[in-house]
Amino acid sequence: MRSLTEHLSFNLPARMAFLNITPQVEEIVTRSGIQEGLCLVNAMHITASVFINDDEPGLHEDYAAWLERIAPFDASPRTYRHNRTGEDNADAHLKRQVMGREVVVAITAGRLDFGPWEQIFYGEFDGRRPKRVLVKVIGE
Repeated sequence: MRSLTEHLSFNLPARMAFLNITPQVEEIVTRSGIQEGLCLVNAMHITASVFINDDEPGLHEDYAAWLERIAPFDASPRTYRHNRTGEDNADAHLKRQVMGREVVVAITAGRLDFGPWEQIFYGEFDGRRPKRVLVKVIGE
């Protein structure tokens, strides 16, 4: 069995944003030379997410609105206990929990084996600083 581990770095200017990272992940899979295996993609920060869905702008706007309804940004320590530590990003932690930490995609014949419309996204919930995503390809 072989493996390849690489990191993607992001510094998105918005507090919340979604970025299609499928092309970068596909490039790493190709570079790995692995024909049959698995590709793990995970956010390495507790206020960011990796998830799979459709690359449709209206859906991304719906995600942002929905996440703000269930975990609205509020820097006040009265709203979120986490913010009593001096942080202002409790909402970002909650949003990450809902959207997920990682995805695993099968590799078949050297390519990511997606269903229709599936793409890999990086979700940022506390932006404006550098963050990393781990990509690990394992197989033969």
